[in-house]
Amino acid sequence: MNIILLGPQGSGKGTQARLLTEKLGLFYIESGDLLRAAAKDDPRIDEIINKQGQLLPDAETFSIVTDYINSNKPEAKNLLFDGYPRTIKQYELLQKWLGEKGSKIDCGFYLNISDEEAVRRLSARRMDPSSGKIYNLITDPPGSEVNMDSLIQRPDDRPDAIKKRLGWFKTTVAPMIELIRKDIPFYEVDGARPIQVIFADILQKLEK
Repeated sequence: MNIILLGPQGSGKGTQARLLTEKLGLFYIESGDLLRAAAKDDPRIDEIINKQGQLLPDAETFSIVTDYINSNKPEAKNLLFDGYPRTIKQYELLQKWLGEKGSKIDCGFYLNISDEEAVRRLSARRMDPSSGKIYNLITDPPGSEVNMDSLIQRPDDRPDAIKKRLGWFKTTVAPMIELIRKDIPFYEVDGARPIQVIFADILQKLEK
């Protein structure tokens, strides 16, 4: 089974993706991690993503994702896509590519939270500059071994930047979700609940 998991930043989709990966033995694909890795190796991509704050063209993002799958899971089965696809074009490219491999996206989930909750969660993020590890003062605070005074708030985790990303998500991803609803089983899940309650809800829907 191939699953897509979508939601605004702060919705907890990364946490749910990890739980699903462990429970169901899925191969985890986090497009943000892949793009950040590509940016480290390619100054042009780094310029577009990190310095200009723009998105890569759909076809290029698609190539990065599918190259990763081809290198690690070429049969393209039992995949979990975290935050990908993000546009109608990316979804169409992905379904076509999977179809050529005799595979497909079987179902999808959207973790829904309010803008206010997203801002509250994301603005609590802090990074340890020495290790690069990200903590959340609300949901995932650092242990006693971490010097709290050394933690920093990244520019992307400030309320004004968060609101800008949420606006982009609504205008870009929402139309794609409407398309997906017509194409595959797609479930909206309340992301404001406790982690294990959300996880149990997702598993129950997968059993349908």
